[in-house]
Amino acid sequence: MDNAGVWRRFDIVLLAVTMFLVIFGIMMIASATQDAIDDDIISRVPDQINFAIIGFIAIIVFAAIDYRLLGGISPWLYGLMIVLLVMVRVFGVEGAGGAQRWINVGIRIQPSEIGKILLIITLSQHLAERYQALDRIATVFRALVHVTIPAALIFIQPDLGTTIVFLVIWSVIIWSAGLRLRHIAAFAAVIIIVLPFVYTRLPGYQTRRITTFINPGSDPDAAYNIDQARISIGSGGIFGKGYAVGPQNTGRFLRVRHTDFIFSVIAHEFGMVGGVVLLALFALVLARILKGAREASDPLGSMICYGVAAMIFFQTAVSIGMNLNLLPVTGLTLPFVSSGGTSLLFSMVGIGLVQSVIVRRRRLNV
Repeated sequence: MDNAGVWRRFDIVLLAVTMFLVIFGIMMIASATQDAIDDDIISRVPDQINFAIIGFIAIIVFAAIDYRLLGGISPWLYGLMIVLLVMVRVFGVEGAGGAQRWINVGIRIQPSEIGKILLIITLSQHLAERYQALDRIATVFRALVHVTIPAALIFIQPDLGTTIVFLVIWSVIIWSAGLRLRHIAAFAAVIIIVLPFVYTRLPGYQTRRITTFINPGSDPDAAYNIDQARISIGSGGIFGKGYAVGPQNTGRFLRVRHTDFIFSVIAHEFGMVGGVVLLALFALVLARILKGAREASDPLGSMICYGVAAMIFFQTAVSIGMNLNLLPVTGLTLPFVSSGGTSLLFSMVGIGLVQSVIVRRRRLNV
């Protein structure tokens, strides 16, 4: 296929909606951090802009790279993922709540965010090589080991939210590969058995998030931000209070509003209409990715698209769900919108991977 033919297939709609979400996110971070006096908060907007520019370049670069070449070096990529996660244990930088999730290489990066993309590539290649052997429990078990090693390293950081994202990516990719129903039932039983053990190993602040979700009265301080998020969303009404003038935002009643609770700021300042439009944009991104999965030229490309879609959908659902008090607080970012350079960059790398699959899709009249 000639290069001109490849680029004619580039999904302009997916790129345009993604960049709109990124730019809108920068605007909302600027609103949420206005009048900040802390240097870290002040730097959030310029940092997000810098990562957005790098992310746009990454989309083009990864679209130009044949995703099958990345699949061919998947053992090296898997090794890189493990090394980065081990480095967190050895050289990690602590953040809020004592979690050790970052390494400093001149700039702070979060290897678990990089790991999401590396897992999508390596797991998809692992299953593509065993596409005809998914009726064997040994094949499924090896795929489970593939995700368990990095997931365990993330769990002990501790980072329960990202651990769950890894397991969701694994579940969706192996389902798209053709996981048998009897295997689904077996793994569901294992999960039910393991959950109590996992819960007992959670650090105190994570168990408090769960107990506060179930019984808000058990910890009024922990429930404060959830209450403020609901007030912010409810007081936004139909059309919102207006950009950068919402009292819940400007009055700083809402904590961590540039990261975990940015959806509350959006609903407060743009109302129900703004929230629905945002959901519609995410739905359009997911629809274009799933279209790429259906039209992919091989199972590897299809599974990569499904993995990226799983990552974006799950994080979006959880981030908005915790703002609405439908789910416990997990700390997961709203893709493309929340403040977080590594998260933004590698969400955009995911879009670049999808574009690589799309431009090399089967020749269809679409």
